[in-house]
Amino acid sequence: MADLVRYTEPLEPDELAFLERRESKDRSLYYKVFQILMVFSFVFPFLGAWYRATDNAPNAFSPGRFFLSASILLVISLVAVYVPYRAHLYKIQIDIREGKKTIEIAHIMRKLQMNAKNTCHFYIDSKIKLSIEVSYDDFTRLNDGDEVSIEYATHSRLYLGYF
Repeated sequence: MADLVRYTEPLEPDELAFLERRESKDRSLYYKVFQILMVFSFVFPFLGAWYRATDNAPNAFSPGRFFLSASILLVISLVAVYVPYRAHLYKIQIDIREGKKTIEIAHIMRKLQMNAKNTCHFYIDSKIKLSIEVSYDDFTRLNDGDEVSIEYATHSRLYLGYF
């Protein structure tokens, strides 16, 4: 097969709104996860101090030990939230800021109709998307080897549609 053709265009208003809703939902989820991790970062050292106190350990409630443990857990929590943020949410924010989408011309490799779900799918030769759900009219109109154009957000690679 020939090389895939890709080019960029400005996002349409409904696509931009979709990305903004997705970003808002994901951002609130990151905040909730971070809040939970923050609470655990302070609760676990406190529970550890109580456990040491039941064993009659000297200095069971040592402030230095508590803050050291809490600091270590906070750093782990920050890394645990920051890495997925950079890998996912940050890319959506870049897509919103730039306002561009990528259109890729791919070829249909295989057609598949799922009778149980009453859906039709094309398997395509794109590196971004392996299969797309299509309308029944497009399923009957297009054949293996035909070209189909898919649209996705450039950086986050969120699928926006086909034509």
